[in-house]
Amino acid sequence: MTTHHFKPAHYHTTLGAHEPVLRIADGDSVVTTTLDAAGCNERGEQAGPPGNPQTGPFYVEGAEPGDTLALTFDHLWPNRDHGYTSTMIAANVVDPDFARELPPRERAEWRIDRERGTATLVKPDTRLGAFTLPLAPMLGCFGVAPANGEAIHTSTPGRHGGNMDYRGFRAGVTAYLPVAVPGALVFVGDGHAVQGDGEIVGTGIETSFDVRFTVRVVKGWSINWPRGEDDAFIFTVGNARPLDQAAQHATTEMLRWLISDYGLDLIGASTLLGQCVRYDLGNMYDPAYTMVCKLPKGLLPGR
Repeated sequence: MTTHHFKPAHYHTTLGAHEPVLRIADGDSVVTTTLDAAGCNERGEQAGPPGNPQTGPFYVEGAEPGDTLALTFDHLWPNRDHGYTSTMIAANVVDPDFARELPPRERAEWRIDRERGTATLVKPDTRLGAFTLPLAPMLGCFGVAPANGEAIHTSTPGRHGGNMDYRGFRAGVTAYLPVAVPGALVFVGDGHAVQGDGEIVGTGIETSFDVRFTVRVVKGWSINWPRGEDDAFIFTVGNARPLDQAAQHATTEMLRWLISDYGLDLIGASTLLGQCVRYDLGNMYDPAYTMVCKLPKGLLPGR
């Protein structure tokens, strides 16, 4: 098991079968950096294209179609002292008649204090004043190359991962992604210092990140949609539009997981979910929406 220190020289705004920047082994870790959503680096300089530019892809030896890639986020943290958000709610998350009243979207500026772990609103001047929030770093966009030679833009999520903007993808979490091409081809990017559920203004607090992740290849474990787990929950992710279809994908994936790995029948899995399931909203801004189906680990039968 090796730890690789990788300094990116170029970035991608699609997740696809691009030439790998580094070949790594099952169990290896990577220490690297990401740009912000606008393509700016830790010095605030334009270093890549706008639109959630991704670091990678990383080729994982031994990963083959039909396997699952386990991607553990060991460390996620801003590497500069400023970030930005949009000032205005997205038109698609309010009633149509109210949407007509919305002013143009502008950029708000935030000061990030990495030592104290806070972000403070600097501009514009609103009745919120110098509004301060604790940092809750997460990756908005990451994933693997999709099947059939597709290259999917970083604005949208799918079975491969992508722009899910789920605040639960934070340090300590393991994401599971279906491998569709040899080597999986792992991408990471779009760091948010803070973000609410739904990404309903179209951004988190966008900034560049220091990232450390570890990969593991799970042979013979085939999944349909992204999954994940932390200390307290297992969860599944559906990406689609409309939102009810995203919820259907996430719920179906959770049922499959409970039946295949936890020994439940469909009646038992349905009963458990019916009374104990929780749902989180990932993104409700991008071309496809994200819904997360969660279940507390303490309720699970033996794996």
